[in-house]
Amino acid sequence: MIETAIVAFTTFFATIGPIDVAAMFAALTPHASPAERRSMALRGTLISSVILVFFALAGEILLSTLGISLAALKVSGGILLLLIGIDMVFARTSGGTSTTEDEASEALAKKDISVFPLATPLIAGPGTMGAAILLMANAKGDLIAESVVIGALLAVILLTLLLLLLATKVQQLLGVTGMHVISRVFGVLLSALAVQFMFDGIAQSGLLQATH
Repeated sequence: MIETAIVAFTTFFATIGPIDVAAMFAALTPHASPAERRSMALRGTLISSVILVFFALAGEILLSTLGISLAALKVSGGILLLLIGIDMVFARTSGGTSTTEDEASEALAKKDISVFPLATPLIAGPGTMGAAILLMANAKGDLIAESVVIGALLAVILLTLLLLLLATKVQQLLGVTGMHVISRVFGVLLSALAVQFMFDGIAQSGLLQATH
């Protein structure tokens, strides 16, 4: 269970990127009062929690309804997470974990960013949704393992909320270099996990046996 918790926490920390989310939040709310920031942070994390827990609990059922196998999910999810990990290692932004340029421009014109872009795509982005489904699928119906995954998800979201409430101070404390160092470390770990997901998916698909 400890291994499951570590893998889940690391994956969610990398895909959500609490420090990056806090920095973006600070940049998008320069004129908001402390009370408005607290309100947006609370609403944004609450909405993203509902979205991600829904995908974690119902994602596999949705995929099976669409005829998508667990092996295909592992390979495609691994590819998506690998791309995100590569972007993190090279300190690049992508639509998988952050806003695009058009989305950021639209967000700057809004006073309340709690739903968009904070809840989604900054916190509940496609990479995190895919990771939630993938990690729950790996639990294979084990209620304890599934509870650990959900617990790790909520722990990262709680950490994200804490950093949002301290967004300006965190940005000043770490600076750009410090944030990039943390991002790169988790990017390497996420890339390794992503490759393992792909290996497991290919092995589970039976493609290797079919070629012999």
